[in-house]
Amino acid sequence: MTTAGSLPVTEDFAWLRVEDETAHGRARRAAATLAGQLGFGEVRVAEIGLAVTELATNLTKHAVEGVVVVRSVRGVSEAAVEVVAIDRGPGMADAVAAGQDGESTAGTLGIGMGAVRRLADVASVLSEPGHGTVVTARFHPKRGPLAEIPETGFAGITRPIGGEEVCGDAYAVHHEPGRLRLMMCDGSGHGPLAAAASRAAADVFREHATEPPEAVVKHIHEALRRTRGGAVAVADVDTAAGTVRFAGLGNIAGCVVAGGRKQGMISAPGVAGHQARTIRAFDYPLPPGSTVVLHSDGLTERWSVDGRERLFAATPLAIAAALLRDAGIRHDDAGVLVGKPRP
Repeated sequence: MTTAGSLPVTEDFAWLRVEDETAHGRARRAAATLAGQLGFGEVRVAEIGLAVTELATNLTKHAVEGVVVVRSVRGVSEAAVEVVAIDRGPGMADAVAAGQDGESTAGTLGIGMGAVRRLADVASVLSEPGHGTVVTARFHPKRGPLAEIPETGFAGITRPIGGEEVCGDAYAVHHEPGRLRLMMCDGSGHGPLAAAASRAAADVFREHATEPPEAVVKHIHEALRRTRGGAVAVADVDTAAGTVRFAGLGNIAGCVVAGGRKQGMISAPGVAGHQARTIRAFDYPLPPGSTVVLHSDGLTERWSVDGRERLFAATPLAIAAALLRDAGIRHDDAGVLVGKPRP
């Protein structure tokens, strides 16, 4: 993922299924390897390893289809390690109580959360009974507030198709006060060539992000002629105007979630870089408290907002991870980008 200016740059380092105790060591080693590559000291690497082990242990004890995602977050001056634990378990009735030391309820993540909260600089828990739990934790090289890595109101997550090391989906964000510009690209096919196409789209978006979405999509269409192409969409989320202007080419899904309703946005048929009869933008209302979601066709569009108040009150990263869990298609690359614009 790429962002404009001094915003954080996030890269998904490893997706690890946690089905038995053998996965605990793999998750710990992946996090330690990334922390070492980012220059963390031995003590901090060990602390991250302990927290990841706690998360993985709880997944095997209490969860269904547990996954640990290890990510890097490169900020203005220092990098961070971010860990996301995702499951389809029964969820927690009281996530706050479960996060206290000594608390553990059968069927939920539990006793390890107290340690995770102490060791992480930033941590959050989203748990929905009947859906599952998402825990996010961010670790700075030295424990303390992450002043160098600001809260941004957006987050994305990508997952490669099984058997591939790289994901053909990519996203990019340009942030200004009161405004988010979001881009999602699904490179055609899978593997390195698909990833090259989506990275090219992100590069072009960075160069032209402040232009209208339809103009940005046209620029991307021209640039992707030298690649295998892909589906692309750009959303200009303007809180001052209370609107989202959206332009898409191909099967990137976009929607605005507000007040328990999901408003879909329209993309034109075609393939960026190869086929585009018409590129148009459409305007949609942006009620206060809205969440804007873009995702590739690695997720089905059939996910619902009914009864999901906890989900859309959560952080953008937790929302993105939960949607990928709920709607992700295993035999495809998948990418989700979530924006929660602020006034």
